[in-house]
Amino acid sequence: MTDNPANGGRSSRKPEPGPTAAMSGAIEVRQISIGGQSLQVAIKHGGTSVPPLLLFNGIGANWELARPLLEALSHTTAIIFDVPGVGGSPSPLLPYRPSTLARLAAGVVAELGYAEIDVAGVSWGGGIAQQFAHQYPKLCRRLVLAATAPGAIMVPASLSVLWKMATPRRYIDKDYMSKVAPDIYGGAFRKDPSAIASHAGAMHGARSLGYLYQLLALAGWTSLPWLWSLPQPTLVLMGSDDPLVSPINGQILARLIPNAELRMIDDGHLFMVTRPAGTAALIEAFLAGETKHVEPEAGLLSRLVNGTRRLFLTPTGGDQQT
Repeated sequence: MTDNPANGGRSSRKPEPGPTAAMSGAIEVRQISIGGQSLQVAIKHGGTSVPPLLLFNGIGANWELARPLLEALSHTTAIIFDVPGVGGSPSPLLPYRPSTLARLAAGVVAELGYAEIDVAGVSWGGGIAQQFAHQYPKLCRRLVLAATAPGAIMVPASLSVLWKMATPRRYIDKDYMSKVAPDIYGGAFRKDPSAIASHAGAMHGARSLGYLYQLLALAGWTSLPWLWSLPQPTLVLMGSDDPLVSPINGQILARLIPNAELRMIDDGHLFMVTRPAGTAALIEAFLAGETKHVEPEAGLLSRLVNGTRRLFLTPTGGDQQT
């Protein structure tokens, strides 16, 4: 597989279901092999000419956990796949880095016949989305970062929250999930037990090895050295009551990415699940906007200094509650 599988002049088109595809309502599920790695891919078909949205899920999360958001997208084709070792994708032989997942994702995009896409990532998947946008700037038109941070160099959660995230136990023990979800995810999960039960009911397939590989993938990884160079218009979405990823991390992303805007959502870490309609509306409005060409600023140091000054001396503008 080449570094840019989208090369070759392929035009955007709606993929046809293959012989092994399984349909679930408006969502098609199929197995795709990229470089010898089998991936379970879900495609929510839309009906517009804008590029499809490639979504990277959170750590340990099978694609079904994103179903509320996928179904709330009114006219956007969305693509999501289980990373190796999670859900319907078998574990790889060796650990991998974010650049490896970016290559696999680009391979999926090429296999489906698209020459340009928008990219979104939530939490752990937000780091992979940043890597993809950096690695394939001509393939990625717009970028959405939800409840995420710039990697290892971030404002961390409390030790008690991080400890609960250290293993995939919450994905395989629903009673444990009900107990820890309010502390990990905040927002609606603090008040609505039915939201926890619904989310837990969609969980399956988290494996210890796959979860470990996901933890190792982002160990030591950070996007801070090159955030200033990202050319894509970027929407940063953060939950105002997020115990896992502090909202200040979203402010850092929005300040350091040249053409980024920040929207705060009055919810917790999983607002994409608990507020799917409002989140989908924000994303689709952003994706429908005009793409602007952005020239990167002079350098990282200047960007960091100016961004940090604005971060602490000026209020965040344009926040929107949903």
